[in-house]
Amino acid sequence: MSLFILEVGTEEMPARFLADLEKELAERFSAMLQKEGISGGFLKTMATPRRMVVKAEVAAVSEKREELVLGPPKRVAYDVGGRPTKAAEGFARTNGVELDAVFIETTEKGEYLAVKKQSGGTPALEILQRSCPEIIGALSFPKRMHWGSGTFTFGRPLRWILALLDSDIVPFTLGDTDSGNMTYGHRVYGPGPFTVASASAYDAVAADSCGVVVDPAIRRESIIQGGNALAEEVGGKVLWKESLLDEVQGLCEHPVPLLGSFDPDFLEIPREVLLTSMEGHQKSFGLEDPTGRLLPQFLTILNMTPPDVALVRRGWERVLRARLEDARFFWKTDLACSVDDWLAALDSVIFLAPLGSMGDKTRRLEKLCAWIASKTGRIPIDEAARAGRLSKADLVSGMVGEFDTLQGVMGGIYARKRGEKESVAAALSEQYLPTGPSSPVPATSGGAVLSIADKADTLVGCFGLGMIPTGAVDPYALRRCALGIARIIEEHGLCLDVAELFHEALRLYGEITWKLPPEEAMARLMEFFATRLKNQLISQGYPTLLVEAVLQADSRDVRSACARLSALGAFSEGESFIPAVQTFKRVANIVRKQEEEEEIILADAYCRELLAEDAEKTLATTFETMAPRFDALWSEGRYDALLGLLQEIRPVVDAFFNEVMVMADDPALKANRLGLLKSLASRFGRLADFTALQV
Repeated sequence: MSLFILEVGTEEMPARFLADLEKELAERFSAMLQKEGISGGFLKTMATPRRMVVKAEVAAVSEKREELVLGPPKRVAYDVGGRPTKAAEGFARTNGVELDAVFIETTEKGEYLAVKKQSGGTPALEILQRSCPEIIGALSFPKRMHWGSGTFTFGRPLRWILALLDSDIVPFTLGDTDSGNMTYGHRVYGPGPFTVASASAYDAVAADSCGVVVDPAIRRESIIQGGNALAEEVGGKVLWKESLLDEVQGLCEHPVPLLGSFDPDFLEIPREVLLTSMEGHQKSFGLEDPTGRLLPQFLTILNMTPPDVALVRRGWERVLRARLEDARFFWKTDLACSVDDWLAALDSVIFLAPLGSMGDKTRRLEKLCAWIASKTGRIPIDEAARAGRLSKADLVSGMVGEFDTLQGVMGGIYARKRGEKESVAAALSEQYLPTGPSSPVPATSGGAVLSIADKADTLVGCFGLGMIPTGAVDPYALRRCALGIARIIEEHGLCLDVAELFHEALRLYGEITWKLPPEEAMARLMEFFATRLKNQLISQGYPTLLVEAVLQADSRDVRSACARLSALGAFSEGESFIPAVQTFKRVANIVRKQEEEEEIILADAYCRELLAEDAEKTLATTFETMAPRFDALWSEGRYDALLGLLQEIRPVVDAFFNEVMVMADDPALKANRLGLLKSLASRFGRLADFTALQV
């Protein structure tokens, strides 16, 4: 095996680019090596702000392969006299062989001209020389740039390319940069250039001469170990934040943790504000003592060990102090304001132009939260309504104006300071959750109610105005709103009809000039919501057909849909699943076909006096005995037991189909038998649409 090293040197790349670049490089090189038939050992990709590195163990030569290439049909390749035609000659010429090497291959579709071609055996150096510029040039960036007079574009200007296979240079040109065996190091510790004699020498040159820690995992671990050691010296622990840790390790090539401090008087500011100032603006971490109280220290990460550590520390402390002075000013100013002043100010803050102000929105949320609370019974109605009215008040506060990521959080803090009930304050803090598919939902019932109300109000307003997401365009995050509602209902187990929720939200808008007729907007919104719910359930590992069968039966009650899906999923693993589905799929198909052909809705009722055959009488008796049990189990949400009833009645239904002619010549008998089947379909069709299952 040979060792391959590729290092692409650039101007400083944003930290947010690095993880995706490492992943894409690994995927593209893996795919290339597999396609070219180059076997190998490991393949590792790494990145720093100034370099992207691929390190791989590869075979010196690609594997030899024999490929069967089919040509024209035999009847086209040879004339009636058995002589080769121009089609046969062209096929041989195209594949670089003589006609003697061509033979007839028999396939499922008939006899075809064929040839066996040998491929592979190409030196890895030759393949890498061709593939490297293609792969590097195709890398994805949020925005590409060009420099100088060239036309080549990249995420940042290229500065050097090192490409070695063992001790051999892999020669190629990208833009106006030629590959070679030279690398550059840390701008202070070892700017270079340095010659790398072979691929196996790269790690030592990078670490010793260049002063660069190339591996992001090692940089990350170095930051954690150094930071924890400094925190222990002051009796605290670092409040590591994973996303910030990823960012700071991507901002440096030679990480050096540094501990700084600030005036303890700033601890009067809420913890959330202090951490936001440190993390968001200074890319630093907070510290806390063993009791969980914030310490007047912070941890930052440098890209080198400075000659004068004390001077650098004072600089960081001075910058942070300015941020904390601003935060303290806003904190005291906000506490001096009354909530009534903030609520009045919301009338001057636009929500969406046709939908009024944020003040209008909070008045709608006040009523919608009360409505949801009355339906779910999880929080007192007056507390839910209060949370709805106060929900956006902190948007006009000085603190949120300066630290916009704290909206909602500051609302909860200010509510507690002003003596609001804890359920109200917690709801305000959690109203924007979940913020994404992996984000937690609100932990409290009040937060769940307010979050659902806020998202429903936004969805209804945007759909009414025709602002419906298309493709990747979703400026108002409506997909996230719909998914958030579904997740909250599921995880909190709320009994809430989503269609009723949306109609109530629509009613609360009052007199609005909508772009879409309300009926059309609501229909499209329900379809949109069902799609999001479907995607969510499929992402949990359920088969697509099972999810579709459950949601086609009813997607309005999310709690019921999730429970029915769980029961159906367990039922589908048993031996009785396929026979049961086949039977009740037949029931549903007969009813649906008759309704479509006759353009009527069959009544789910039948007359006992018209039951003529023993099998239909038995089915009716069994159904009548079972119906009260079905209704009781349905009201209790015991869907696994309901599927047991389905299996219990299945033999009786099968006997009915074997012995009774549903489409009798007598119209009265036919209608009565269809009514019996419709009664059966109406009950079990609540569980799932069995026609959607392919068995």
